[in-house]
Amino acid sequence: MPDPILQMRGLTAHYGDFQALYGIDMHVDPGEVLAIIGANGAGKTTLMRSVTGLLRNGANQIRYRGQDISRLRADQVARRGLAMVPEGRQLFPSLSVKENLMIGAQVGRKGPWDLGAVYRLFPILDERKDQQSISLSGGQQQMVAIGRALMSNPDLLLFDEISLGLAPIVIKDIYAALPGIIKDGMSAIIVEQDIAQALKVSGRVYCLQEGRVSLEGASDKVTREEISRAYFGIA
Repeated sequence: MPDPILQMRGLTAHYGDFQALYGIDMHVDPGEVLAIIGANGAGKTTLMRSVTGLLRNGANQIRYRGQDISRLRADQVARRGLAMVPEGRQLFPSLSVKENLMIGAQVGRKGPWDLGAVYRLFPILDERKDQQSISLSGGQQQMVAIGRALMSNPDLLLFDEISLGLAPIVIKDIYAALPGIIKDGMSAIIVEQDIAQALKVSGRVYCLQEGRVSLEGASDKVTREEISRAYFGIA
């Protein structure tokens, strides 16, 4: 088996005196789509923030392509080839669609993703490239957030609550684009509260419960009973 592209060992995270993660062990293999599920407050977003350098980590807790990235800043992590589509999209409302997309390109990594490629993936963004991002629908704003991350040409793409607040038909369209996003061997982590959708698109799944891993397994092998126990902490 190839070495993991991302590996966490004993990962902890704190917000001041509050501890949010407790000794997380987790890995992502090259070309793999990994799902992370769990209730609100389970630690999913904290995990994503830790991996992408938005939270300070202990030394040697996160390794990417065999290198310790635990203490790197977010911009340094991005230049290594990790990008996140954040919860709530977090676009720049005063900027146009095109300008928001170009922010992702500032990382300076070479690769297949440029404005043309993003517009081919999401044609509506080409039509509305000169509009302010705040004028778009929620689904279209999510497309901009995904496109912005892709413009950094990452090797590992993290989606934090990709379907949050979106209509079912929009969620379907976003997930329909996923195969075109992760082609050519890109790895992905999908944080998702829609358990059925998470299992459908991933190869493996982790469940977090109160900042700890409560379940790990192949997405097509874990049972509903196992997920319920892991999700709700039922003994």
